Amino acid sequence: MTDRPKTLLQMAGADPTPAALSAATMVVIDAQRVYSDGPLVLTGVGPAAEEIAGLLTRARAAGTPIVHVRHVGPDGSPFGKDGNGFKYMQQAEPEDGEAQIEKKLPNSFAGTDLDEVLKGIGRKTLIITGFMSHMCVSATARSALDHGYGATVVASAVATRPLPSATGDGTIAAETVHEVAMTELSDRFAIIAKSTADIPD
Repeated sequence: MTDRPKTLLQMAGADPTPAALSAATMVVIDAQRVYSDGPLVLTGVGPAAEEIAGLLTRARAAGTPIVHVRHVGPDGSPFGKDGNGFKYMQQAEPEDGEAQIEKKLPNSFAGTDLDEVLKGIGRKTLIITGFMSHMCVSATARSALDHGYGATVVASAVATRPLPSATGDGTIAAETVHEVAMTELSDRFAIIAKSTADIPD
């Protein structure tokens, strides 16, 4: 029996404990209706949205800063401001005083003031939720490291969709795409919390 491989974070002796609400900023990425009842409905989006809603409730009670990031595309596109898909999911509607940022690229830091907003908050740890696992969540968590932030990604509050295989004729199931995305991030870029229950207050 071979030994279980270690991640680069484990090799470096990093603390595997997920970030606590009391010390982090919660970032909700692209919790938009395009993914819940639009042309890009994700596998498991309902349960993931409910996990986001529950964590938002806890974060607000704890006084955790919250940043909502929303993707915007041209009018007429799935993310266009003229369509229903651009709107926030009901479970993730921002409340007064919570920062809102619009982006045009998968990386929430690219071409936005996210870094400036986070520097103004003053916390160096992020709790990331939202959509999609392999796309904007992954791109943002990777960029967070480059910007000097530690990240925890909540796997149960993230979802994605099936994708066509890039090297074969088959389809990669959404669950596999999600698992691989979380596993890739766990090697170097983020602590992965299995569920919101694993996030300390």
